[in-house]
Formats: sequence, structure tokens, C-alpha cells
Amino acid sequence: MLRKELVAAAAQLAAAGMSPGSSGNLSVRHADRIIISPTGSDLGSLDPDRLSVLDFDATLLSGPAPSKEYPFHRAFYRRDETLRAVVHVHSIGASACSCLDPWSERSAIPPLTPYFVMRVGQTPLIPYADPGDPAQADAIQASRSRFRAALLQNHGAITAGRTVQEALEAVVELEHTCSLLLQLGSRPFQLLPPEAADRLAKKYDSPWG
Repeated sequence: MLRKELVAAAAQLAAAGMSPGSSGNLSVRHADRIIISPTGSDLGSLDPDRLSVLDFDATLLSGPAPSKEYPFHRAFYRRDETLRAVVHVHSIGASACSCLDPWSERSAIPPLTPYFVMRVGQTPLIPYADPGDPAQADAIQASRSRFRAALLQNHGAITAGRTVQEALEAVVELEHTCSLLLQLGSRPFQLLPPEAADRLAKKYDSPWG
């Protein structure tokens, strides 16, 4: 069931143009195992019987070689044991925003819409490291801030959720908000009132503030 959910989510992202070529990767956690898309995979054509299965020591238990970006998937699972899925994409809006100065230390993206606060929450900018470099995973795991999404500097976006659907909805909403921010450009814009952001975060158990 989890394998099929992962493959369906990957296909949805590919169809939406959020994972060009062989970019991006997804994983699900099952007990003490991580099931992840193989290295170099086209997310539009994953096979549920040909996924990589690793333990938390990065030992490959079955399937082809895993995505080299496995470490930051594991970092999210180690941060929060309630998380069961992680999605990473190189979508245009999020990748562009990952090249900009962050809005604040806690969130690269400001609270532009209620849905960003509800579905994504604060999204820090993780300092640059080469793809697969465990330095990014170390930074994610070491952070004391509460978050379930991040921008990887000059790279892309990563979201985590308590279900595959939650992680998928978060990455789609994050891409939408990044695209909105880019459309606004240098023009003055309104943010959600702080009390509204706090209220929504509390109501939807979203990490904010």
C-alpha cells in the first residue's frame, strides 16, 4: 500500500511538471525501514516493486541503488517520529526562491496566504551543499526550529508529512506560494496578519512562529 501511494504521488508530481527529467525523489517510512525512489529515476515511471529499501544505517536491504539524497530524508524522520513521508522536488518556483535571500531566519517564505501557513508552515533555507552531501541532512537534523518543509539553497524544496498525501499537498502548496512570491517581485505586498497566522497554525497543527 505504501509503495503504491509513493508511486502515485511521484506520478502526480511528474505530470504537474514539478520533477523534470530524473530530478527529485520521494520516500516513505515503514517501521525501521525507509523505502525511497532509486537513483536516477524518472518519477513518472516508478515501479512499486523496484524501489530501494534501506535501514537507518543506510544499509541497502533490497532493490536498486537509492537516491544519493537519502540522508536528508532520514534527517526528517529522525527529527520527528510522526513523519511518514518525504518529498523532494526541483520545481521552478521553489528552486528560484532557494536562490534568494530568505525572508527570515526561520522561514525563507513569508506568510502570504492562509494555505501556506495551514499546509506548509515555516520553511527555513538550508545552507548550500552539493547533492548527496550529508551536510544538508546534518543541518536539518540539528536545527532547533519546528518545521516540516525547507528550501535547499540553490537546489529545490523538500517537505515531510504524517502521510504521503500530506507531504504531497505541502510541496504543491509550497511551489504555489514560491511562484506567487516571484510574481509579486519588488512590489509592496500584504502579509497575513500575525494573529491570523498564529490562529491558523494552532488550528491546523502547523509549525509556525
